[in-house]
Amino acid sequence: METIENSYAMPRIGDIAPDFEAVTTIGKIKFSDYEPGKWKILFSHPADFTPVCTTEMSGFALRQNEFDELNTALIGLSIDSIHSHLAWVNNVKEKTGVYFQFPIIADLDMKVSKLYGMLQPNESETAAVRAVFFVDASNKIRLIMYYPLNVGRNMDEIIRSLKALQFSDTHKVAMPLNWQPGDKVIVPAPKTLQELEARNADTTLEKVDFYLAKKTI
Repeated sequence: METIENSYAMPRIGDIAPDFEAVTTIGKIKFSDYEPGKWKILFSHPADFTPVCTTEMSGFALRQNEFDELNTALIGLSIDSIHSHLAWVNNVKEKTGVYFQFPIIADLDMKVSKLYGMLQPNESETAAVRAVFFVDASNKIRLIMYYPLNVGRNMDEIIRSLKALQFSDTHKVAMPLNWQPGDKVIVPAPKTLQELEARNADTTLEKVDFYLAKKTI
């Protein structure tokens, strides 16, 4: 069996996001200190001046206001130079009117890509896959998405997932399949006989069985 080198190890859900300093299109940043008090979405793309990446980065930029409303900062990354990033940002703005105002990390030494498992050897040794890391305000990784080089991400799903995570934190509930804001949520299953009796007596819940109950918030 082929062994993947430690340099390609992937952070896991629940881990504190690995910290780093990097040069970006807005200047040098330290990840743990960037936009304190906000959630962060760190996402990678394979390369500047490529078609799928241009659509994806434009997708993030066009919905910047929604991420702002969700108290979430965006940080992009690819294994390109800062000069390439700046030229690409300028080119896209000139050609389409879309402006990438969020920082884009210039990861020429692949330090951050390796730190976050964005370099996956069986896909590419030199281009980051399309990874998305959802990091909460305490710098804990809450959700991870990986896409191959040839399949673009779904921006609606990224925003839906972010809303679900934040809603769950606020209300201490879980989300069923295909949940959208406004849909019913799943309340935690009882863990004691007393909680079970209270669940059975609760007429405000939509109950499939004692372990699966929904409510509207």
